[in-house]
Amino acid sequence: MLLFPNMDPNEHLEQYTLFRVLAFTGVRRGECLALTWDDLDTQKGTLSINKTLTQGAGGKQIIQATKTKKGNRLISLDKQTLFYLRKWQMDQKRIYFMLGFNTSQPSQLIFATTKNIFKSLNTPSKWLRRLTDGTSLPKITVHGFRHTHASALFSAGASIKEVQERLGHEDAQTTLNIYTHVTNSQNKEAVQKLVNFLDF
Repeated sequence: MLLFPNMDPNEHLEQYTLFRVLAFTGVRRGECLALTWDDLDTQKGTLSINKTLTQGAGGKQIIQATKTKKGNRLISLDKQTLFYLRKWQMDQKRIYFMLGFNTSQPSQLIFATTKNIFKSLNTPSKWLRRLTDGTSLPKITVHGFRHTHASALFSAGASIKEVQERLGHEDAQTTLNIYTHVTNSQNKEAVQKLVNFLDF
């Protein structure tokens, strides 16, 4: 299943891979843009979250430690997300070689500008608007991918502890708030299903 029906992953591989990482890992925007290839373990199928890109003094983008102590975490990847990451890695090597960059260094950014530096923190939002404007696709923020990921985990039966660890929430209350939202929605759906079944 494609994230965006109107997007060809082969034509927009980097964008598709970035949004897939956001949707299927629940990482924060800054964590995603700080990722380097040595954070990816293709053998174990894991992604190490250990830093974040943020706005420093004077608007300069800088790398910092993750938002919370629990922010440092190892995330298991599904096979499709791993496939697209590996595919993008190969594509990046080819594209950036032509631009004069050697991207074989372990500390190479997974998502970089054509000057091989950090992308702007606004880039994912700009890409997202371009994809959804003028379409029937639901409007979602970049942070919305994280909330949707958590909701999907709860709907699939993940425990509060599992979701808290995967998202790197320091405070379990943050995770519980999402859980409450999801269960309230499910309760409403359950009532409607009951009404539909009994109201014949």
